Amino acid sequence: DISVPLHHKNTSVEPSVTLTGHGFRTELISMLLDLKPRFLRFPGGCFVEGEWLRNAFRWRESIGPWEERPGHFGDVWHYWTDDGLGYYEFLQLSEDLGAAPIWVFNNGISHNDEVSTAAIAPFVKDVLDSLEFARGSANSTWGSVRAAMGHPEPFPVKYVAIGNEDCGKKYYLGNYLKFYNAIRESYPDIQMISNCDGSSKPLDHPADLYDFHVYTDSKTLFNMKGTFDKTSRTGPKAFVSEYAVWRTDAGRGSLLGSLAEAAFLTGLEKNSDIVQMASYAPLFVNDNDQTWNPDAIVFNSWQQYGTPSYWMQKFFRESSGAMIHPITISSSYSGSLAASAITWQDSGNSFLKVKIVNFGSDTVSLTISVSGLQASINALGSNATVLTSSNVKDENSFSNPNKVVYHF
Repeated sequence: DISVPLHHKNTSVEPSVTLTGHGFRTELISMLLDLKPRFLRFPGGCFVEGEWLRNAFRWRESIGPWEERPGHFGDVWHYWTDDGLGYYEFLQLSEDLGAAPIWVFNNGISHNDEVSTAAIAPFVKDVLDSLEFARGSANSTWGSVRAAMGHPEPFPVKYVAIGNEDCGKKYYLGNYLKFYNAIRESYPDIQMISNCDGSSKPLDHPADLYDFHVYTDSKTLFNMKGTFDKTSRTGPKAFVSEYAVWRTDAGRGSLLGSLAEAAFLTGLEKNSDIVQMASYAPLFVNDNDQTWNPDAIVFNSWQQYGTPSYWMQKFFRESSGAMIHPITISSSYSGSLAASAITWQDSGNSFLKVKIVNFGSDTVSLTISVSGLQASINALGSNATVLTSSNVKDENSFSNPNKVVYHF
C-alpha cells in the first residue's frame, strides 16, 4: 500500500462546514480522498511519545464531549491542543476515508523518561481498554462509551504500532513484549508493528511488521531506491511509515524533493512483497505555526495547497492492490533514472501505468521495456502526465499553489 498518515504536527482541521459531518474541513478531506488512502496512521510519531511522558497523548482524555476534554501541551512541537481531534475522531476519519486505522500508542517511553518493564502493567491495561473502545461490543465497558458517542458498531482496528522510534531505548524490548503478549492474547488478529528496523538484519523479537523511517536529502533518498532489494523475504514485513526529503534541498516542499521521493517509491513498489505499506510524513501543517518542513498539505484558516510531494503521491495512488511488472530502461543516463510499472483493474478494464523519474539535469532519450503483461497495449488510448516546473527548487505557495503542476 502506498498511502498517507495523519502525522500530528501543528494540526487544526476542524471547521464549521464539513464533508463528512464529523468536523473536518471539506477541502482538506477532499485532498485526502483524492490520494485514495488505504490506511491512516494516527495520532502521529513523536506526538505519541512527548518530550516527557506527562505530555504524551492520552486517548482517554481525548474522548467524550469536546468541551470537557482537558487538552494537553504537545511539548515536542510546542503547541497546546484541545484534543478536539482525538482518538474517536481519528477512528471516524479512517472510516470516512475507507482507510484501515493504524493506532500508534505510547509504550511507556518518551524522549526523556521511561517506565520500567516492571511497572508497565497500567500502560498495557490502558491500551487494552483503548482497543475495547474501538473494537468492543456496545455492551462492553469501553465499547459502551463509544456507542454513547454515536458509533454502536465497532471500528475495525487491525494494526497497532507499539511506540514510535523507541527501538534501542532501555526498556523498549521489555515493554514491547508485555504489550505484544497481552494484545496477542486478547486480539489474535491484530497486526503488531515494532519500532526496530528489520530491513538489514532479523529482529530479535516477534512482530508482524516493523517501522522504517527516513528523513534525508534528495540525493541520498534517490540512491535509497534499492534499499529493500536485499532484505530477507521471510519474517515480518516493512512499514515505511515516515519518509520525506528534508533540510537543505527540501525548502517548504520542492520539486527536487518530490522527484527523489518518487524514485524511492518506485523501489518500494518493486519490493512490495516485503514492503507492505508506506506513508509520507507529515501530512498536514498549519502555516501559522510551522515547526517542521516540509509537509504534504499546507493550510491556514481559509486556504490550502499541496506541496510537490503531495502531487507526487497522486502518481502512486493506484499502487495499492496493483500488479508490479519488471521494467528495463535503456539510456545513457540510466544512473539518474528510476522507473516502475504496474497494471490494475478498474470497472472491468485493465490499465498500465509506467512511472519514470529523471533526477538528473539533462533532457533524456530512453527506451523502456515492460514484461509480464497479460494483454497488448492500446497506444492510442495512452497519455503522459508530467510533474515539472522551471526550476527543481520551485515550491508551491498560497499565492502560487500550482507552480509545480501536472502537465497532460
